[in-house]
Amino acid sequence: MSDAENTVYVGNLPWRTTEDDLAALFEPFGPITDVRVVQDPATGRSRGYGFVELPDRPAVAAACAVLNGHAYSGRILLVSHARPKTTP
Repeated sequence: MSDAENTVYVGNLPWRTTEDDLAALFEPFGPITDVRVVQDPATGRSRGYGFVELPDRPAVAAACAVLNGHAYSGRILLVSHARPKTTP
């Protein structure tokens, strides 16, 4: 992820969600700059959350407003503006 200001956090993803699935979900909000489903490095299994980078802040705001609480493959998504990663 290159720009935290334009990044959306997506939680409560179904385990089988791929990066292509996540990108398709966010396509209506503009071109996808980057998408990542976070995986457990030991097992390779999804951790149930990911990040999508959109072109600008208005697209991020629109995606959060529309998709937060949205039912997706039997799960209710948690969608919010991503917080910058902090280092200990």
